[in-house]
Amino acid sequence: MLGLQLHSYRALVLRRGALLSAALALSACVAPSQGSRQATQLNAAAPVPQQSPVPQASPGRRVAILLPLTGANAEVGQAMLKAAQLSFATPGGPPLDVQDTGGTAEGAAKAAQAALAAGAGLILGPLTNAETGAVAAVARPAGIGVLAFTSDQAQAQPGVWTLGITPAQQVRRLLLAAQAENKTRVTAVLPQNVFGDALASGLTATARGTGLPEPRIVRSANSFTGMNDALKDASGFASRRGAIEAEQRAARARNDADGRREADEIGRRTPPPPPMDVLFLGANGDQLGQAVPLLTFYDIGPAQLRVMGPATWAREAPRQPGLAGAWFAAPDPAAREGFQQQYTAKYNAPPNELASLAYDAAGIARAAATPQGFPLQSLTKSEGYAGANGLLVLQPDGQVRRGLAIFEIDRGGAHIVQPAPSSLAAPGV
Repeated sequence: MLGLQLHSYRALVLRRGALLSAALALSACVAPSQGSRQATQLNAAAPVPQQSPVPQASPGRRVAILLPLTGANAEVGQAMLKAAQLSFATPGGPPLDVQDTGGTAEGAAKAAQAALAAGAGLILGPLTNAETGAVAAVARPAGIGVLAFTSDQAQAQPGVWTLGITPAQQVRRLLLAAQAENKTRVTAVLPQNVFGDALASGLTATARGTGLPEPRIVRSANSFTGMNDALKDASGFASRRGAIEAEQRAARARNDADGRREADEIGRRTPPPPPMDVLFLGANGDQLGQAVPLLTFYDIGPAQLRVMGPATWAREAPRQPGLAGAWFAAPDPAAREGFQQQYTAKYNAPPNELASLAYDAAGIARAAATPQGFPLQSLTKSEGYAGANGLLVLQPDGQVRRGLAIFEIDRGGAHIVQPAPSSLAAPGV
């Protein structure tokens, strides 16, 4: 499932890599002239004394949060609820109606029905893609918006926004940064799984939406042989090395010392560059460990092209020095520090990997609330929101644009080489 997916920057980057790995494993336009307006800062108000009364909202201004408070994902759900409650801690915002999904699609549908019956005007959650589909089926006919926590972009539709950081958002940021370097010939080697499918879809959609050439996509089976075959194919190694090997054979065929010496010299020649200037490698874990030495073997690296990968590489980077110079896109950890400090001070423990999604969703609910509820134009304000994971802009069609930073892997981890955009007008959002 796709819905669940840096102190010094380096240390925080590594922690964020673990965040995104967990998120991906557990679950899933506005005119540029408007995009330069300052994003609404979420949860920026100073705390108000707790004894101040909280006004009761009329139906339609209530906010429901749907989370797995029991079941296999209960620990994740409880931490996310705490994050949302932290965002709602200042009086004056709409009340929060808490509903337990039990971590199932059926439970999520029942929770959505109960939320609507209680007068919800906006739903935060649920967690996974299956739960999101069930909630959307209940909320959309009633005209109630859903800010879901899945990163499965397939669940996005008008009135349903997926707040998880998606493969497509990462890919868009990276490809447009590569285009700014005049690198537009993209080849991707992607795993044969749901994550690979999402990356492929994001690569293709970005190319078509921005006028970039269609990327070449090669799928890799989950084995050393599969990765070897995919990288050999993607790099065009047979044709690049073929002419060199043919010359070697001709020199050896002379069957003399000069021929053997010449063959050795020919063998030390560097093959021509690969037929691409960007390689997007979607491997993680063991697959990535198999791929890194093959990059060297097939003459694929920073000297020839730009290697890119998913945000989960933040976790992989210290163990893979062969990836030095490669890029990935992820939130700037500096944006998250305030939330982490507030959460830790309140609950005497750091937030889990996904709690910031609930914190930002609750912040959007507070910022978008009107006396009439949560109209589309209020939720989809063109300047977007500045949250714990940076800029995010809700689009009327259900898509979410994010301002991600670009990190470059070095031998000790990763560092930011391009900062996170702060407005929709910036490239890559």
